[in-house]
Amino acid sequence: MAFGAKLDAAIQRWGPLCVGIDPHPELLARWGLTDTAESLVAFSDAVLEASGRSVAAVKPNAAFFERHGARGVAALEHTLKRAKEHEILTILDVKRGDIGSTMEGYADAYLAHGVPLEADAITVCPFLGFGSLRPAFELAEHTGKGVFVLALTSNAEGPSVQHAVDANGMSVAKAIAEAAAELNAGATPMGSVGLVVGATVGDAVRNLGIDLVAVNGPVLSPGVGAQGAGPAEVAHMFGSIRSRVLISQSRGVLMAGPFVEKLRGAIQAAAGAAQYAVGTAEAGE
Repeated sequence: MAFGAKLDAAIQRWGPLCVGIDPHPELLARWGLTDTAESLVAFSDAVLEASGRSVAAVKPNAAFFERHGARGVAALEHTLKRAKEHEILTILDVKRGDIGSTMEGYADAYLAHGVPLEADAITVCPFLGFGSLRPAFELAEHTGKGVFVLALTSNAEGPSVQHAVDANGMSVAKAIAEAAAELNAGATPMGSVGLVVGATVGDAVRNLGIDLVAVNGPVLSPGVGAQGAGPAEVAHMFGSIRSRVLISQSRGVLMAGPFVEKLRGAIQAAAGAAQYAVGTAEAGE
């Protein structure tokens, strides 16, 4: 089964929430954990235990594992394996982007079957040119994995690149969306090449003329909850594709740890809020 179909089934069954696994030092301290690779395992196990039967996916942030070197990478391997045991889809947030054999290496590291860091999907950065990511797209298609391409991010620096236009007046973000649409053409219930579009980018999607319906793939949308976006923003941006939106939340729910039951309650509340936000998105059509 292709990733797009797996994700669609997970969203229909568990709702549209994606919980980030971001064991940054401040959160570890809040949980009463030391800043060690061993703590990453305890942190991740608790998040996964609390997320079962409530989320469509989890999104481990590779940076917070890699900062601990080989032991941190081993903790990430453990996290990805445990998520699979919990039957939770994984989107590994690595934002890789390069050319040629280097991009092939990144694709092999995360999207091949049986590799230590195997994930169901990864995030990638297209700003060396969308075509430079082809090794990831090709391997993902072969192995039934997914790829989420950065398109419109919510950081203040993003528009200087993503809103830039070429000689024909087409923005970088729109070109990315159209290239993703080509790869997803004809896929049902949706393709496996998704976009990352922040829920806090306001009117950027409409102002840049981006047709998210035509993309025919999932949209991973951070920014709901602690970062300020709510149901009104989701409705405004994603009304016509509400069934394909995956709402990502991290610190807003992770602050509830370390006790699994309290964390589970926070995740279930966030899952309900995400479902409400997407459910009310019809008003934005």
